[in-house]
Amino acid sequence: MTLQLGAVAPDFEADTTTGRIKFHDWIGTSWVLLFSHPKDFTPVCTTELGALARLQPEFDRRGVKLIGLSVDPVTKHSLWVEDIRETQGFGPTFPMIGDTDLNVSKLYDMLPAAVSGDANSRTAADNATVRNVFVIGPDKKIKLVLVYPMTTGRNFAEILRVIDSLQMTARHRVATPADWQQGEDVIIAGSVSDDEAKTIYPDGWKSPKPYIRIVPQPK
Repeated sequence: MTLQLGAVAPDFEADTTTGRIKFHDWIGTSWVLLFSHPKDFTPVCTTELGALARLQPEFDRRGVKLIGLSVDPVTKHSLWVEDIRETQGFGPTFPMIGDTDLNVSKLYDMLPAAVSGDANSRTAADNATVRNVFVIGPDKKIKLVLVYPMTTGRNFAEILRVIDSLQMTARHRVATPADWQQGEDVIIAGSVSDDEAKTIYPDGWKSPKPYIRIVPQPK
């Protein structure tokens, strides 16, 4: 069964490039981006990790911890980082999980529970479904799940846009429309009655239809 939005992110212990972690303890009170890779030294994933390393200050500014996963041992991850830095100009300093026993991949429904075998004997194609992005909130609950094929690099500008929306809508009772960007108008959430909305937004709102109530982005 696929993990649902709002489900508690499964906890686990694992070795990473920065030491062993217990995932929920490592999250603490932060937001987290957990992103997975089917194998080390794969071309698309190399570009993705370089892009994330370059964008890390943007995630830091939003209070989002980064953590990667690949179905290979940590010793290989450390070697891969050097290739990433050499070819992409930026190398990851955030932790990368070594999921050699496939435990985390199974916990997060990226591989079937019945899958077995040593990571070294598995190819990227064997692990093709280990291409997920999970955004996890400080409450340890899953806020976003994205799944990409191996041939399509992930769009981290879009992931930052979604995190901006998730963080704002967690603080305010609003939703964001299609293609919303930071600073643009938002929509009053359907859970807010008109009477409540009048208290929150005394200046009123634009309403092209009764069920669409548009207001400026909350400060």
